[in-house]
Amino acid sequence: MRIGIDAMGGDYAPDEIIAGAIDAAAEIQDDDKLVLFGPREVIESKMPPDIAKMPVRIVDAPDIIAMDESPIDSLRKKRKSSIAVMAKMAAKGEIDGVISAGNTGACVAAFQMRMRNLPGVNRPGIAVVFPTFGGPVTVCDVGANIACKPVNLYQYAAMASTYCSKVIGIDNPTVGLMSIGSEDAKGNEVVKKAQELLKSDPKINFVGNIEGRDIFNGACNVAVCEGFVGNVVLKLTEGLVDGLFKAIKQELMQEQPELAMKFKPVIQRIYSKYDYNEYGGAPLLGVNGLALICHGSSSRLTIRNAIFTVKKFYSENINDKITDYLSETSVRTTDGQES
Repeated sequence: MRIGIDAMGGDYAPDEIIAGAIDAAAEIQDDDKLVLFGPREVIESKMPPDIAKMPVRIVDAPDIIAMDESPIDSLRKKRKSSIAVMAKMAAKGEIDGVISAGNTGACVAAFQMRMRNLPGVNRPGIAVVFPTFGGPVTVCDVGANIACKPVNLYQYAAMASTYCSKVIGIDNPTVGLMSIGSEDAKGNEVVKKAQELLKSDPKINFVGNIEGRDIFNGACNVAVCEGFVGNVVLKLTEGLVDGLFKAIKQELMQEQPELAMKFKPVIQRIYSKYDYNEYGGAPLLGVNGLALICHGSSSRLTIRNAIFTVKKFYSENINDKITDYLSETSVRTTDGQES
């Protein structure tokens, strides 16, 4: 498999991105190849002396899209950026999968524009795995589509269920629809109509509406929502977890520094158990290709794990399964067209 990696994407690029790729290069199979995109001289300066012996190739992409740039404008002006060049090569079949921790909006725009959508998919969605006490929960969408139609939410459920089953390893995952209450009558018209679509598909293990807190209490394995809601939930959760661990550390240090040192290994184990870095990144489900979008603060561990997540996605033929599912469904949207 040929995996493209945006060496210039993320808060800690290029050092952590390249380090993660090097870590993975020592573990991948003989027929795998990692392709790093970015300014050639920058990447080469960070590579070890024995790069010629490694399954790594560099593609020169001198332009860099910053995290705060406008996605569409940056892609239009910076056609030789790592994101743009990588997406173009993926569309041509010159690489089999792409990974970036860069500008999320630019990634979504470039991958969707170049790769196009899978047959039957209206809008792609980003699926993030939330580590919870009840096990991993896949949330889709968390930012690709902030103005959803009911059919989008239905398709997110179908695609995320497939991903959850084949990549995360949960058989017949339960699906919850994010709303402002668990009752059927709660929610806006989009949620209510999406609920009808989900109920009408016997292959989706739909458990009904869920509230935000239900993501963490084991109510479902897959949570479906529009990108605006999902992104707020994602960022709120990250801030809450970070703040909670800081508060615990501060209280222990104020109580008794020696006690804090005794608890340090326990806190570290808990933190690592629910660390998003373990899952590598979030797939952009629904594009006619394989794209993984990583957190902006991705470390070498994140990138290393992202590479193996991409390999599993590829080996399980997730896109073929999604296409088959949507082509065979009998569920119809409210306008009478098949979903």
